[in-house]
Amino acid sequence: MLWNKDKLFCDINPTCYAISEQKEICVRHIHDIMGKEKFAEHYMHGLLPNLVWEQGSHLIKHGKGIDMRLQYNKAVNIRLACVKLNELIIRPGETFSFWHTIGKTTKSRGFKDGRVIIGGKLIPGIGGGLCNLSNTLHRLVLHSPLEVTEFHSHSDALAPDEGERVPFSSGTSVSYNYIDYRFRNNTDQNIQLIVWCDKEELHAELRSQRPFPYRYELSEEDHHFAEENGKFYRISKIYKDSYDRETGELVNKELVLDNHSEVMYDYDLIPKELIRV
Repeated sequence: MLWNKDKLFCDINPTCYAISEQKEICVRHIHDIMGKEKFAEHYMHGLLPNLVWEQGSHLIKHGKGIDMRLQYNKAVNIRLACVKLNELIIRPGETFSFWHTIGKTTKSRGFKDGRVIIGGKLIPGIGGGLCNLSNTLHRLVLHSPLEVTEFHSHSDALAPDEGERVPFSSGTSVSYNYIDYRFRNNTDQNIQLIVWCDKEELHAELRSQRPFPYRYELSEEDHHFAEENGKFYRISKIYKDSYDRETGELVNKELVLDNHSEVMYDYDLIPKELIRV
């Protein structure tokens, strides 16, 4: 058997992938134990008074080629995770870690098969679909002065847009525990996460003790689709715009994503008017 030197160990077969994944999980555990980060672990019943931003997201995607069993399983996974996130307080100087808060997604904890991306393909996996939740949290944080300290992206074109295009409607990748989503409370006041599910909707709020001096919005420029080597990609630039709360003046425009996402759904569903040759 000839050995392909360019092939990664994790790509040889599923067993090698599992070994590599466990190694990464152990490395992250050791790093967190030896590190100096203080993770948010305290909860407060009741709401902090100031609503910084609220965000909603569909739990269930409907459309051609979508496995509805995995969609409903995803909703189960998100509901379980919300229980661990709801009413969490992130105090000044503390770091929020998606996986430190939620823990490992296992069958014994009630998690089910949802959609996960491995090797650029959508396949079933325990706890799949939580990227929907991590992305909703990321959109909350982008509407605040909080500092994102760990972010991993995947395609934000997993399914056709439902209605008007929403910048950063998806695209935040998480996988226990080495692909995490983290942010630090770099402000001088407590921050609170409120998350819950209602029917087929996910709801999330970011709350604080008092308003911040700036308000934040997301904007997208040059949004289109393009074909490259037989595959279609969503392309755009997404910015975080900061406005002075008193004057309304735009004081900063920060590029938060230079988007180049492979389309993971039926190409026939791409709006023809958005395809650029």
